[in-house]
Amino acid sequence: MKTNSLRLQLLAWVVLPLAGLATINLWTSQRNALATADLVTDRMLVGSARAIAEQVAMADGVLDATIPPAAIEMFDTGDRDSVYYRVETAGGRLLTGYPDLPQAPRHASVEASYRDHMLRLLTLSHAVIGAGGDSPITVTVGTTLSGHDAMAKRLWFSAFVQQLALVAIAGVFVLLGLRRGLAPLISLRDAVRSPSRSDLDPVDVPGAQSEIRPLIEALNAYMERVRAQMGAQRRFIANAAHQLRTPLALLSTQASYALRETATDARHEALVALQASSGKLARLAEQLLTLSRAEPGSRRPRADRIDLTEAARHVLETQAPAAIARKIDLGLEETGPVAVIGDGTMLREMIVNLVDNALRYSTAGGSVTVKLAAIDSEAVLTVADDGPGIPAEERDHVFERFYRIAGSTEEGSGLGLAIVREVVENAGGRVTLGDGAAGGLVVEVRLPLA
Repeated sequence: MKTNSLRLQLLAWVVLPLAGLATINLWTSQRNALATADLVTDRMLVGSARAIAEQVAMADGVLDATIPPAAIEMFDTGDRDSVYYRVETAGGRLLTGYPDLPQAPRHASVEASYRDHMLRLLTLSHAVIGAGGDSPITVTVGTTLSGHDAMAKRLWFSAFVQQLALVAIAGVFVLLGLRRGLAPLISLRDAVRSPSRSDLDPVDVPGAQSEIRPLIEALNAYMERVRAQMGAQRRFIANAAHQLRTPLALLSTQASYALRETATDARHEALVALQASSGKLARLAEQLLTLSRAEPGSRRPRADRIDLTEAARHVLETQAPAAIARKIDLGLEETGPVAVIGDGTMLREMIVNLVDNALRYSTAGGSVTVKLAAIDSEAVLTVADDGPGIPAEERDHVFERFYRIAGSTEEGSGLGLAIVREVVENAGGRVTLGDGAAGGLVVEVRLPLA
């Protein structure tokens, strides 16, 4: 499994650029080493040529050239270099040395091939007193490049060792610094993974740097949200268990009663009641499932393009039989498509709960009106009924799960408006309750237009 190490990445970001700079410096050092070897070799050639030239003199009217041993021995550096020389008069007469030795430009060194060797050559002019037309003489001295190359290599290798040591020492200090700098992260990891942590208490790392503090604060905030969600889930499970206990007990009682009855009419009546109770229980279970899906983080966010007008029309068609059974005028007022972005299933379930609540609490022979409009970049959905309404002091509580208004005679689970609020808030909207012009309740939902 491939792992990404922050320590190795930081080390690479420091050491690799340093190694690159060291490589450039080594290239420069090589050029400097060659320049130094050239300079030293040229100085030795000048010294050798001058030593030879100073020994040339007139003896008994004859120009005599004697090669001093020092002029040759100064090239004895242990690299077994060969030295070649040539001394000639101004007229080109050879006094001593190798006649085929190439000449170099006056007072300038060159490299040339001679006898299968590369030589570094230098030519020096020197005036000889009393030599007449043979003056000035020219002295050419050349040496093989073994000592020259060895000197350049030694200088370059010394620079290489220094650069390598610099990179290695820098790497060691960077590792030590990273070990100390990353210690708070290691402490944070150990604190989070500690077996003694059985809850989601906030963690604290003493001495943490200012760059790590936001991470610790974000982690603590996340654990706080998780604690809140876990608490909400525990309360939801407890409430759900409490709400399901009564209908299940009622079902069991009605089933037992039906089994004991021998009269056909009484058994039929018990079975009808059992069927009604099972329908209510199924509706409660469906609402519980819908509420769990509507909670943030319970499912992957969706961004469907939904036409609320079409969704409301479909919901009203499915709710029409219930409205007809109670002689309630169920109507839709719209001016065209109203598109929003969100979870299509949850938005339709929101409309179902709003219409179901309105039908449930409206009086027989009353009316329920659903209106849709696009106002100021918002989709506005209102559901109005002519039921008893909700007192102003109760309106903040009716969005709570399983909350029932005291004295309410209508059967319900107390989840309808809780589902509506979860869906609306997840879609980035808001829901408000108000009074109708002729009484009753008006629920207004505002969502951002697509």
